[in-house]
Order: sequence, then C-alpha cells, then structure tokens
Amino acid sequence: MGKKIKKEAEPPRKDVFDTLIIESKNLATVVLMLNSPEEEILAKACEAIYRFALKGEENKATLLELGAVEPLTKLLTHEDKIVRRNANMIFGILTSNSNMSSILTLEVTHMVGQTAPEEEVIIHEFASLCLANMSAEYTSKVQIFECGGLEPLVRLLSSPDPDVKKNSIECIYNLVQDFQCRTTLPELNAIPPILELLNSEYPIIQLLALKTLGVVTNDKESRVLLRDNQGVDQLIKILESKDLSDLHTEALLVIANCLEDSDTMMLIQQTGGLKKLLTFAENSTIPDIQKNAAKAITKAAYNSENRKFFHEQEVEKCLIALLGSKNDGTKIAASQAISAMCENTDSKTFFNTQGIPQLIQLLKSDSEEVGEAAALALANLTTCNPANANAVAEADGIGPLINTLSSTREGAIASAAAALTNMAMQEPLRVAIQARGIMQALLGPLCSASTVVQSKAALAVAATACDFEARTELRNLGGLEPLVELLLSKNNEVRRHASWAVMVCASDELMATEFFQLGALDILEEINLSVTRKNKFSEAAYNKLLNNNLPMKYSQMGYLSSSNIISDEFYDYGQINRGTKLLPLKKLCLQEPSGVRAILLINSKPSEVSPPLSWEDKSSDIGYGRSISSSSLRRTSKDKSIKNSYYFSTGFGSPTEEKSESASGRNTASSKSAIKEKGMRKGKGKKEEEKLKEDEEGTVIPKIIGDMKLEKEWHPPYDPDFCAYVHEVTKSILPITNIKEQIETLAKYVAEKMGGAISKEKLNEFGWELHISELKFQLKSNVIPIGLIKKGIFYHRALLFKALADKIGVGCSLVRGEYGRAWNEVKLMNESCKGVIGGTPPLEEYIVDLMFSPGELMKVKSREAELYKHF
Repeated sequence: MGKKIKKEAEPPRKDVFDTLIIESKNLATVVLMLNSPEEEILAKACEAIYRFALKGEENKATLLELGAVEPLTKLLTHEDKIVRRNANMIFGILTSNSNMSSILTLEVTHMVGQTAPEEEVIIHEFASLCLANMSAEYTSKVQIFECGGLEPLVRLLSSPDPDVKKNSIECIYNLVQDFQCRTTLPELNAIPPILELLNSEYPIIQLLALKTLGVVTNDKESRVLLRDNQGVDQLIKILESKDLSDLHTEALLVIANCLEDSDTMMLIQQTGGLKKLLTFAENSTIPDIQKNAAKAITKAAYNSENRKFFHEQEVEKCLIALLGSKNDGTKIAASQAISAMCENTDSKTFFNTQGIPQLIQLLKSDSEEVGEAAALALANLTTCNPANANAVAEADGIGPLINTLSSTREGAIASAAAALTNMAMQEPLRVAIQARGIMQALLGPLCSASTVVQSKAALAVAATACDFEARTELRNLGGLEPLVELLLSKNNEVRRHASWAVMVCASDELMATEFFQLGALDILEEINLSVTRKNKFSEAAYNKLLNNNLPMKYSQMGYLSSSNIISDEFYDYGQINRGTKLLPLKKLCLQEPSGVRAILLINSKPSEVSPPLSWEDKSSDIGYGRSISSSSLRRTSKDKSIKNSYYFSTGFGSPTEEKSESASGRNTASSKSAIKEKGMRKGKGKKEEEKLKEDEEGTVIPKIIGDMKLEKEWHPPYDPDFCAYVHEVTKSILPITNIKEQIETLAKYVAEKMGGAISKEKLNEFGWELHISELKFQLKSNVIPIGLIKKGIFYHRALLFKALADKIGVGCSLVRGEYGRAWNEVKLMNESCKGVIGGTPPLEEYIVDLMFSPGELMKVKSREAELYKHF
C-alpha cells in the first residue's frame, strides 16, 4: 500500500468578516445599532433600550433626543417577531408619559396595525398599552378613531390575556368620552364583550368596564342593548354582593342612566332594584355611594310613575336624612333629588313640614354649589304652592334667598329669584320681601350677562314691584334703565319677562314718563312690529305706556276708551304711523305755523307765569314762547274768537264778555292782568301811555324793557274758554241723574260752542278751515286750544265732547275715522230691559251725533251711524 499523503489546510477566505462581539456602554451607539440589518443585533439593541427606558422619565426623554423614534417605528413592521415585539415594548414604555404620547401622535397608524389578529399576544399587549396611553390626548384620540382603531380594540376585549383586556377597555373608555366614538360603539356590538368583563377576576378590569358603561349608557341605544343583553341583572348582582362593594359606586351610576329608559326602569323595579337604591342611599356610610344613589333617584324621578313609587317607599325621609350629610356632594345630590320629586304633589306637601328648614340652612353654606342646589329645590318647592312659600318665610328663608342673589353662581341667582317670585304672589310675603331690600338686590342680576339670570330677575321685578313704594324705590335706585336694556335682548324669555316688568312698573305716571325718556316706548313699538319678536307682554307693556301718554295713543291708534281719561296738556296731533315719533307739546308750541293740520290742545290748568321761555325786544311775532310787537294782534272788538288769543297765551285772563265767562271765575284772571298792566305803566313815557290807551280800545301790547330777558319755566298755553266750559257743564249737566239725558245735553252744549247744528247740505259752506287758519295766524302757532275754536267739525267736536265728558264722569270713547271724521261712542242700557229680573242686561253701544242733529244717539253699525262716520 502506498503511504497516505496529509492534506494541507485551506487558507481562510479573504471576503469573510470574522465574528465581532460588541460590548457598548454608550446609548448613542446602541441607538445607531437600530439601523443594523442583522436581526440579532436589532433584538439585543431593542432589549437594551427597553431596559434603559424602564429606569425613568429622563431616560425616555434622552431616547427622543437621540432620534430613537424613527428607527424604532420602522422596526414595528419588521419581519422578525422578536424584533417587532421588542420595538412594541419600547413604544409602550415611551407612551406611558403623557408628554411623550403627544410627541408620538404620528405613530398611531403603526400602533393600530399591531392589533391585527395574526399578531402575537405579547404584541397585542404592548400595542394596546401604547394606544391606551396615547388615547388620553385629544389629538391622539381623534387619530385612533379616524384610523379605525375602535373596532380592533373591541375585538381585543375577548383576548385570553388579561393585560390586553385591561389596556383595550381603558383605551375604549378614553375614546367614548367623545360623542362620535360613543355613538359608533353600539354599531360594533361592543356592549356584550364589555358586560363580559364584569365577570373578570381582576377588579381593575371590572371597574374600567363599569366606567365605560357609565359613559355609553347616556345614549338610549346603548341602554337598550344593555337591557337586551341582561346587563341589568349583572348590575343588580354587583349591588347585592358585599365582596364587590368597591364597585357599587360605579354600578349605581350605570343604573341611574338606565332609569331614564322607561322599559329598563320597569325591569329594574320588577327585580327590586329601586328598593336596593333606597337601601343604599339610607344605610350606606360611604359618601360616594350615597351621592350616586341620590343621583339615581333624581334621574328616575323625572318619570311620573317612578315619583309615585318613590313616594310610596317614603323616599322623602331618605332624602331629608341625606341633607344632613357631612359630604357636600351628597347634600347637592339630595337637594337635586328633592327638586325632581317636587313634581309629585304629595311629595311637595311632605317637604312642607320637613326639608324646607334644612334647605334654608344649606343656603347659608360656605359652598356656593351647595347653596345653588338648595336654592333650586326651594324654587321648585314654592312653585304653585302657597303653603310651602309660607313655610319658607316662617323658617326665615327670605333673608338667605335675597343674599343668594349676590352669589357668583348664575344658577343660584336664578333659582333664588324664582323662589322669591313664587313667594311674592302672596301680598304679606311680598311686603316682607320688599322690606328686606329686594329691589337693591335685583340690580346686579338685571345687569347679568346670563340670559337665565336676566329672565328670572325681570320676572322677580314684575312680581315684587306691584306697590307704589317698591316701584319708586326701583326708580330711585336706577333700576328702570336695566329693564329697558333687557327689552333689546335677543332671548325671547328675557324680552317677555322684561316687557312684563315694564308693564307692571308703568302703572305710575312718573314711572311711565321715565320709561318714555329711556326710549322704552320706541323699543316696544319696534318689537311689536316684528312677527318673530313680539309677544303678549310686549303688546301689553306698549299699551300700558300709551295709556300714560294719551296724545301718543290717540295719534297712533286713533282710539281712546272710556277708561282713558283726557287730562290737561292733552293734544291731538292727528294720525301718525307706527314708528313715527310724536314731538312733545313744548316743541310743537315753539314751531312756526305751517300748512299742517292744526294741533288741538286741552288745558284748563292756569299757570302763574306766561308760556314764553324768554321775552326779547328783537322779536316781532307772538307765539307760545316768543315775544310780541306793538303791531301784533290788532283786531276789532267784533272778532271775539280771536280777542282772547293774547290772554291765554300769556296766562292772563280774558276780558269779561259773557255771563258764562263771569261765572267761571275768570274775573280774577282779569284783575291780575290789570295789576300787571298797572305795573308796566309806571314810569313810562307819553308815547307808551298812548299805546296803552290804544290797547284798552282793542289792542293789548306787552312792553319790553330794554334788553331784559325773563327766563321762566315753560307752561302750555292756558285755555280760559275751555275752563269756562268745564265750570258750566259741571254746574248744569253733572246734576242730571239720567245718563242718557246727560249725554244728550252735553252733545247739544258742545255743538253750540262749536258753531251749532249744521245741515249736511251746508257742511261745505261752514267755513271752519278759514277760521282755523286765522287762529293759527293770529297765534303764530300750529297749536290751538280747543276753547278758541268756535267753528268746529267732527274731530273738533268729538274731542271737546270726550274732554268734557271725562271731567264730569260720563263714560265715552273717542274714535278717529278718515277724512277729518271722529266720533264718540257711549254704552247705555236698553230701555226695554230695565226692571227685568234675572241678571244684568247687556249694554248697547251708540254713536253721539254732534253735527247734524246734536244729541241724537245712533246704534253702532246702524245705517245712520255709518252715514255719520263716512258721510
């Protein structure tokens, strides 16, 4: 055999890299290793980074600074399972910090992708943990939902791993805080797997499941699904189990939501759940359980059948006991439950003797939230219940309620105002409330920015300002201006209640005058012209103000009722449209005469000082508020209708011309004139005496001394003729006992003073237009006192008849027609019905003829009456 030859060893290949074992203590180096193509290096680098991140929050921040997030994101989808798992673990740790989770928002898509069914449980665990941590941020929450993360999370609720379940239900709980996520949950059939978690052996999972149900059962669809999947039975079992006492609070919240559904409510009642609620509320010593039990009662009490059941179970005693709790949350919940139970009449009666004193004590609590809940309960207890209102007053509750009006909580203010409004419906209580300074206390709420507070405050003003003293106090405090401001509110209720308050306050002339100055009438008029903004109270307030401004009412509405009594300084401007402002009498008197319709004035009130504001020798015209020259007002003694124009314009009496004028006491006014003329003559020259002599013959001329100006208070022109009319009708017509005879006599008297009866054929020849024009020219004004008109037609006579009838207490209305027509309507009993037994016979309406057959009464709507109105 040949000798074997030994083989020579092959030399190592030049292109092969020898294995290198790296041991690095530098974090930056390890982060760089995340870009390695070798799985083993990647796995070890991830493992090392995971251990580093576990050590603290600063380490997590360091990893972010070194740029570890970008390479780690790529590893989330790596082919190697170990690398992918380790990368998920790192992200789970990094997102446990809220600051980190907001930075990692862009990685939501990758996280959702890791919840796929084919992934390992360990990846599900850390992916769900990452999503749970990130869902605490609103931005991340939105991204998780938009990326379709809710559906895989619901699927993971059935995972065999408890950590996956815990992370998934926690994430779902965070997501359903958003309404859109909550409404999507029933579509994913999430209620059954959530209910299944209630059977978990881990309390944290059970608690998170109950918390989630407590949120989602705010929606009706979820409540129905819970009931259909026997969720109510599970909740009742939790309440029955003493071992699950740590879950009772959350379980009660879910039950409270379920009680809003009538079918679920019946099911809970049948299973004894409602009785258990009362037991929990009364016997538990845990404040949260008491509070949530009271909340459950509150929600259930919104149903009338539930209230009846609760009353039968004497829930009132339980709630009163809870009012004495040391826990503010329990006090609030109990007060709210009492508010809900007030819808039951029997319950409201029960609280009359018990509960009201405790609630008043809570009003004084240092916690304004407690006071707010107590105020709401008192407001509901006193609504339409005088007995409870009296009970509040007897328990000395008025003071605390008024003090609550200065609370910083809008709900407390609104409820306190509502309670005081309810109490003010009774006069003794209203007086007591007024005595405690309610008007001062309401000023702040009236100026509140809250429409609810504004509304309740305005309503309180309407209820408490029924007395003159209270209205005066409100006006003196400056409370009318805020009320007028509230009329401009865009809120319907605020506008309605403010209108009501204005209507109540405008009962006095002084109040009405101030409302005019504040522009309330214009605002109400604008409101009533709007179809959408007007209401019955705005119309009533407008009419109430108009009743205190009869010139405006007659000009706008063309009607004065028998209750609208014409007083001095009334003037008829003529018809104006809605929205047109009526100038005050003073400005109208100071205007130059023009071709407009004459303004008729009623004024029997003499003034000591003449109407002019100033006398100046530079002026050459006479008018209301202007001076007169020596050439003005020259007239003959025959022109008796104009002769008195200067006298009434200066406030002096006119010369005695008729016996009726003497009887009216106008001689006194004449004597005053003589005294003043005497004083003016003293120290005058010869020429002035000659002029005064001319005045005695027919021309009266006031003398101006140099540049002297007499600034006097303005008064409307005095009408001595009308004053004489009042004196005569009071003396001759008032004593007549028969009302029909009074009306007929007064009609004849008015016609006589205005030119007598006129035939229809000669109406155009009456010449009243020239007469009125002459008066305007002579007075240098458009305003003509009614007593100076000696030739008057329909609207002159109707106004005079109404003014005189009001003076002697004869009821009549004044109606404006078209084309200068106006008439008076009176109500009389039918003669044929007098003496008939069996009730008061109806009154019949008549129109009084003042033109053609003065004193004739024509039935309204009769042919004669229609001809009179439209001839």
